[in-house]
Amino acid sequence: MNLKPGTRLRSQVDTTEVIVVRPPAGAGVVGSGGHPMVGLDVEVGSGLSPADGAGEAPQLGKRYTAPHDEGLEVLVTKPGSAGLDLDGTALVVKQAKPLPASD
Repeated sequence: MNLKPGTRLRSQVDTTEVIVVRPPAGAGVVGSGGHPMVGLDVEVGSGLSPADGAGEAPQLGKRYTAPHDEGLEVLVTKPGSAGLDLDGTALVVKQAKPLPASD
């Protein structure tokens, strides 16, 4: 799937939905619960379950990035129970940049 800003994805294993804020620098597959995420218009079959050790549940309104790919950033619009990943590497919550000290 060609990821571009504004692309909406949903999980195949739970209720997680995200919007791509910035696409990955290279080709990559965004996943949830160990399975690739799909577009909102794709019909999701039943029977899939999150993989063992699927990661921490994403939080509503938080931005997630990949530790090894500075380009990827997704915004969680609907939380679920399975963690997010990029090519099998868990995504982490994006931290706010510290403000400069004003002495």
